[in-house]
Amino acid sequence: MSAPSGIPAPSAPPSYEETTGINVNYPHPYPVPDPGQKPDGKGMNPPPYTGQPMPANNPVTVQTVYVQQPVVVFYDRPVQMCCPSCNQMIVTRLSYESGALTWLSCGGLCLLGCIAGCCLIPFCIDALKDVDHFCPNCNAHVGSYKRL
Repeated sequence: MSAPSGIPAPSAPPSYEETTGINVNYPHPYPVPDPGQKPDGKGMNPPPYTGQPMPANNPVTVQTVYVQQPVVVFYDRPVQMCCPSCNQMIVTRLSYESGALTWLSCGGLCLLGCIAGCCLIPFCIDALKDVDHFCPNCNAHVGSYKRL
């Protein structure tokens, strides 16, 4: 069927973007080829570079980061830790010294009648003494454990 001579021929149907209203008012993200250009992009000129040049001298900012060591809890056993003096991973060396529990035990034994030297037994038992922790590398005192 041919169109009557007074009525113009119908044009192509509208595109999907035109019917849904998507990107109708926005520019295309890529250059649209002219009717004489090939769609593969050959012959198309890239858009001119419009960015600002980088400044020649960039200021350098120095940021100081402080790393806090985890809190180490000392007991009557060796502890693995990083020595604050020599910054090495170590297992502490223990040293036992008489403390409050040792003296109270001695006094308690004296009150019970252990006068003939038996009251001095607590000074021979490490389980009643305070514990000092030392670094085996630099011999720095790193912590203490007090029984009382």
